[in-house]
Amino acid sequence: MAYCLPLPATLAESPTPSAGAADTELVAQLQQGSEAAFRTLVARFQGRVYSTAYSLLRSAEEAEDVAQEVFVEVYQTIGRFRGEATLSTWLYRLATSRALQHRRRQNARKRFAFFTNLLGLTNEVLHEPPDHAHPQALLEGVQQLQQLYLHIGRLPGQQQVAFTLRYEQDLRYDEIAAVLGTTVPAVESLLYRARHTLRQHLQPASRHA
Repeated sequence: MAYCLPLPATLAESPTPSAGAADTELVAQLQQGSEAAFRTLVARFQGRVYSTAYSLLRSAEEAEDVAQEVFVEVYQTIGRFRGEATLSTWLYRLATSRALQHRRRQNARKRFAFFTNLLGLTNEVLHEPPDHAHPQALLEGVQQLQQLYLHIGRLPGQQQVAFTLRYEQDLRYDEIAAVLGTTVPAVESLLYRARHTLRQHLQPASRHA
């Protein structure tokens, strides 16, 4: 990812923490207002935060907005972090929550646009095809990936999040359970149902391809 997150102006200067600094040490330094610790946090986690948001939104611009919001929220609320979850789990949770908020707002705008168009209140083109033009699409075939993403996007909320975190972010079952605030068996059930649903939708297309 090529964007740079601006640092809040109020962060204090401090010695740069080592690359291998433990999360607990990093959190302690963040809570003391360390600029270097905030830079380390962004460098260490911005790729994962952006990728999680992109997996749910399929929009580079929206994913960048979410990443910005997540790190701003971390800066504003790090003082309340008590280590009940790992730092990475907390960030995944924030990224997932923010991305789903963006999508709800996006869906609300689309519904509003649909009804205004239905009532003849606008002549704008309201439905544009989603942008899936990222490296995977170029390598594996645009049509198949678009179908896959289309049906992933139609999965029920928790199934979609669990599927995305498992197969696109490569999280373990216990990590997904921590992000969703549920149990490992519940995650297994969500993933089973998600895979079953996707197979039902995608297998007919492959037979008739």
